Amino acid sequence: MTASPRPRLIATDLDGTLLCSGGTVTARTAAALAAAEAAGVQVVFVTGRPPRWMQHLGPHIGGHGVAICSNGGAVVDVRRGELLETHPLDPAGTLTVVDLLRAELPGTAFAFEFPGGFAREPEYNVAMWESDKEHPVGTAAELFADGRVDGLFKLLGKHPDLGPDEFLDRARAAVGPLAEVTRSSPIPLIEISAPGVTKASSLARWCAQQGIGADEVVAFGDMPNDLEMLAWAGRSYAVANAHPLVLAAVAHHTVSNEQDGVAAVIETLL
Repeated sequence: MTASPRPRLIATDLDGTLLCSGGTVTARTAAALAAAEAAGVQVVFVTGRPPRWMQHLGPHIGGHGVAICSNGGAVVDVRRGELLETHPLDPAGTLTVVDLLRAELPGTAFAFEFPGGFAREPEYNVAMWESDKEHPVGTAAELFADGRVDGLFKLLGKHPDLGPDEFLDRARAAVGPLAEVTRSSPIPLIEISAPGVTKASSLARWCAQQGIGADEVVAFGDMPNDLEMLAWAGRSYAVANAHPLVLAAVAHHTVSNEQDGVAAVIETLL
């Protein structure tokens, strides 16, 4: 790789981009992140993960401590465990979106990310670090009616049968301008934010607060939920394992996440 002008900020997705299998940070990547911070380059994690899945990444997040989570729906100080801002969906509008998706894509089940945690419908099968004892379970209408998902900043939809890309395309067509619909998972799982809320929108706001322009940002990503951010940043890279849409949309490519693709580029920037 040839050297490029040093940016003022590096914005990177996590799963499938910065992190290797198992969601871990390799020694090489940790060293590259630390070197960037030492050189005065801010590193901001911009992820679809909810804030509660960020704790173990605190040591790598840099001096500011801030991550953009839930595809821009929440900005969190990881070290302090404090939500700095959220961009919630309107409850009535969310129920309309749920109804539209149920009508167009029968079998879709929903889950909910909000400042107080996580909730789901009974048909939404959970994995990762969730359990029935840790979150409310009920229909969307029930959870909204009794206030258990107050401040919702990310709606999740899961389908039992459709392919991931077909699910995304049909969901976007059904929802239209009522919400932002994207995906980052290899399974048929869509992620829904309030209209206009994307990784790019929250990153642009953060950078404006720091006096940093888009042309001073280098961004990294791998999935459709990264596309707006990659288009906004002055220089963007897709890792080799990225979704075909991302590989086609981004001019610069690096090696895969398993080969420390983000670190490989950072090393040329410093």
